[in-house]
Amino acid sequence: MATVRIPTPLRNFTRNQAEVHVSGATVGEVLRNLDKDFPGISTRLLDENGTVRRYINIFHNDEDIRFLSELATPVAEEDCINIIPAIAGG
Repeated sequence: MATVRIPTPLRNFTRNQAEVHVSGATVGEVLRNLDKDFPGISTRLLDENGTVRRYINIFHNDEDIRFLSELATPVAEEDCINIIPAIAGG
């Protein structure tokens, strides 16, 4: 199972776990399975069309999935998925 790193603002969905292990062959499948294990988290990550919200960054082994195959990016058992909310400030 891939390791998914959960940012602090979303840990209320994962019972305060910073990392969870989720199965899936692609990033999209991992995120869908993440929502099965922790209901409601996907509404914070994906929009109504099923695409990653623009203020959420998802990295597959330190690579932004927007520069890979997005949600179709293949995932292996030892991979790490990092969910990082965008931060704005001045």
